[in-house]
Amino acid sequence: VQLVESGGGLVQPGGSLRLSCTASGFIFSNDYMNWVRQAPGKGLEWVAFIDRYGGSPHYSDSVKGRFTISRDNAKNTLYLQMNSLKRNDTAVYYCVKNWGRSDEVRGQGTQVTVST
Repeated sequence: VQLVESGGGLVQPGGSLRLSCTASGFIFSNDYMNWVRQAPGKGLEWVAFIDRYGGSPHYSDSVKGRFTISRDNAKNTLYLQMNSLKRNDTAVYYCVKNWGRSDEVRGQGTQVTVST
């Protein structure tokens, strides 16, 4: 089982980024997926959830209305479109399979830095 995130980088406040997570080693369409993040010096924070069909998106209050989670099961890829980025969105972003379960799997993460 492998999850590989990409798309992070340096962006100015108010800017946008789209993160991708490519999955392999399991049947991607069978699993709900999440994005979580870890800001410098802080613990993991759940960001967004999507069910295995691409529906039922849920977001943390801190990103609701600015971020959009989606998936393409044909490409085994999970996405996070991030708009109106703020400085406190700076974090390492991870895609996660089975978030909160004993069989949780997380990628290596991609760094997002929001700064001038």
